[in-house]
Amino acid sequence: MQTPNPSQCRHVASNGTACPEPAQGGAGLCFWHDPACSKAGPEIRQHLEALAHQGRSLEGYALRGADLRDVNLTFGDTAHSVNLTNADLSRANLTNAHLFNADFRGANLMKARLNGANLNNAHFEDANLLGAELEGARLERVRWGRYLHQESQAHRASREGRDEEALNLYAEAEEAYRYLIRINESLGHYTMAGHYYHKEKVMRRMQMRPWSREWAWSKLVDLLCGYGEETDRVIAFSLLVILVSGVGYFLLGVRGPEGPLAFNAGLGTTRNLYMLGDCIYYSVITFTTVGYGDIFPIGFSRLLAMVEAFTGAFSISLFVVVFVRKMMR
Repeated sequence: MQTPNPSQCRHVASNGTACPEPAQGGAGLCFWHDPACSKAGPEIRQHLEALAHQGRSLEGYALRGADLRDVNLTFGDTAHSVNLTNADLSRANLTNAHLFNADFRGANLMKARLNGANLNNAHFEDANLLGAELEGARLERVRWGRYLHQESQAHRASREGRDEEALNLYAEAEEAYRYLIRINESLGHYTMAGHYYHKEKVMRRMQMRPWSREWAWSKLVDLLCGYGEETDRVIAFSLLVILVSGVGYFLLGVRGPEGPLAFNAGLGTTRNLYMLGDCIYYSVITFTTVGYGDIFPIGFSRLLAMVEAFTGAFSISLFVVVFVRKMMR
């Protein structure tokens, strides 16, 4: 790690490189890293473009409220990205900016205006996007990250016992996800919009009292179908019910064309496996409410059959709704 000299900016980048700019004032920071230095001048845009075109890193730059309309920070090979990680761009005006492949990881973009900006291939992992304006922006192949900034901070606050702070952050994350739903739908990115719809619902659940009736119902819907966005969960749940019920019939006993079908240690492994297969077959036709009549329940297995038939009718209907919802997009 480089150590800046007393006349040099004390900001050190994440890769250990010291900022080469001279320090100004008592904070020991250069003009670009010192949040106390106003960035409102019209020449800021030209200076930033010159630095970016020289290949300089803009990591950690304090650009709060800067007027950067039409700024072009794309230079040379477009695969080369301008480094704006951990930069403060809150309330900055980046309308119609050229920011192809820009790296905003960890940046503060709260209430930044990015309308009409070219943000294709940009990185927004752990960036603070609360209140950011993205109408008309180009957002192809953007990497948003697994969690938005507010969600990751909320999880950390919850783990550390800061419950009130966590609730506020979950509410902010819900708001941010709701906005991303609208933006992605407007661009025709329906798969991404569906993903953020799921995340929005999860953030809402995180604000509920754990194990309350409302929380439990929300959690159940999430597990069953991901709030209407996960057909795979419906299929997995259906297969689990069929398998568990089949084993249940095997243990409780059902009656087949040639007599009882139930576990019997005296009949040997092969015969028991055949009967287990018959019980799983019966579970399938019960789940789908086909009911051929060749096998029927007896004793306590009748109660299991009733529950499975009801669950099967519900699951099939749920699958149709979720599938149609996704296909209609």
